Amino acid sequence: MERLKTWRGGWAYPTILLCVYGFFSTVKPLEPFLIPFFTGPDKNLTTEQVINEILPVWTYSYLCVLVPVFLLTDWLRYKPVVVFQSVNLLITTIFLLWLRSVAAMQAMQFFYGVVTATEVAYFSYIYSVIDPAHYRKATSYCRSVQLLGYTVGAVLGQLLVSFDLLSYSGILVFTMVMSSIALLTACLLPMPRRSMFFHRHRGPAPEGSGKSTEAGGAVVSAETDTREGAGWEGGTVGLTAQEKGDEGEGSARAAGCGKVLLQLWADFLQCYSSRQLLYWSVWWAMATCGYNQTVNYVQVLWQHVEPSENFTMYNGGVEAFSNLFGAATAYGVGFLQVNWSHWGELSLGAFSGLEATALFLMTFTGSIWLCYVGYVIFKGLYMLLITIATFQIAADLSMERYALVFGVNNFGALVLQTIITAIVVDSRGLGLAIIPQVSRQFRTADLQHAFVERKIQITHITECHFSPLVHHIFQLFCSHCSYIHNTWSVHHLERAEMQRRACFFKK
Repeated sequence: MERLKTWRGGWAYPTILLCVYGFFSTVKPLEPFLIPFFTGPDKNLTTEQVINEILPVWTYSYLCVLVPVFLLTDWLRYKPVVVFQSVNLLITTIFLLWLRSVAAMQAMQFFYGVVTATEVAYFSYIYSVIDPAHYRKATSYCRSVQLLGYTVGAVLGQLLVSFDLLSYSGILVFTMVMSSIALLTACLLPMPRRSMFFHRHRGPAPEGSGKSTEAGGAVVSAETDTREGAGWEGGTVGLTAQEKGDEGEGSARAAGCGKVLLQLWADFLQCYSSRQLLYWSVWWAMATCGYNQTVNYVQVLWQHVEPSENFTMYNGGVEAFSNLFGAATAYGVGFLQVNWSHWGELSLGAFSGLEATALFLMTFTGSIWLCYVGYVIFKGLYMLLITIATFQIAADLSMERYALVFGVNNFGALVLQTIITAIVVDSRGLGLAIIPQVSRQFRTADLQHAFVERKIQITHITECHFSPLVHHIFQLFCSHCSYIHNTWSVHHLERAEMQRRACFFKK
């Protein structure tokens, strides 16, 4: 009994529970086949309704709840938000299983946006309950298990669909069981006593210990950073009797909301005063925006190239392989002996160009297999580049500033994605199809040459960072500009001719 109590007080217990939660919450066999499910007999929705009315809601809800969730996650000390995430995941599955209307699917997308936004709690929780010496190992376990869950879900979905072992409704029932296990596991997680910003515990540094760490602008003693073996309620390992008695006093000294917000603002200004960090962050935000847009709508492209009614889909297998390939590239880059501060920007440009080539291959080919290959290449290269960017951004940041910078970068990516979605995808905007037809004939050779030059310059930017959908909106924009310019020119010439004739008759 004493051994069990000691084990529960160590770092392994919360890590195992979080890994179990991460696995069961990410096993989603239906996710690679969501578009065929929407447009098939189960929901009987049109492709236009899915693209222009349902999918954009996820982006909007994600943006609306991201900042409140970021602050509430720290204020509530992680566990309640993890439980809240699992509840929303269960609600999402219930909506998919039993509701059919467009409005219901929009509500489902809203709840799934909340699930995505609250994912920050999953990755932040572990740092509040374990010793810093185990950070790297615990993070590796949690991320690996989450990747395993995505891969198992994709492979399982592929097997169930290919061999017709379960209907889409049966797959959703299975997913609901997985989500229920995740919810139960989340409830069993220990409650942290402290958090990164709002609930910091500071103890007096031992004599002779002059080590301190600057974290978020506050000086925290080295002892405080290392006595985290019992960082949750009920933990015993690593706490002395005096520390237990000082727990309430430490909580009372937790920073107030206003003070914390001011400190975050000061850290924000100081972090982004670095030009190098700003450059990498801008690329990170743009690349993440393009990646999210591509992943969100790639199934629609696959359905367009090869309708599921005429073809045995391999979406699940492709997703599983792309996950493993992306993980391999991200893992392998850590072993490369490269000075990324010197070669990083060149790598970004070269590999971003390859990403653009993969996207063009996916967009303009008529072969579903080339689409699959392009997607795997694109996802693998993104994982490679985002890992390099993470290295460069996080190189000289403390844990608190690391969380702040990546939160801001993610918010910037989401703002860009929301703007693109509202203009390009949403039915209240342009409401374009997955591959809009934008070819027009320019009326004069000079005007055509000028606009081709502009399109090449703009396309070079969008190819490196955005999805094909964004590339097409720039083409559409250029075409419309040419039309407006030509119309204005004709009108101007006609008006000039009328004025010339009026002057002639006056004479």
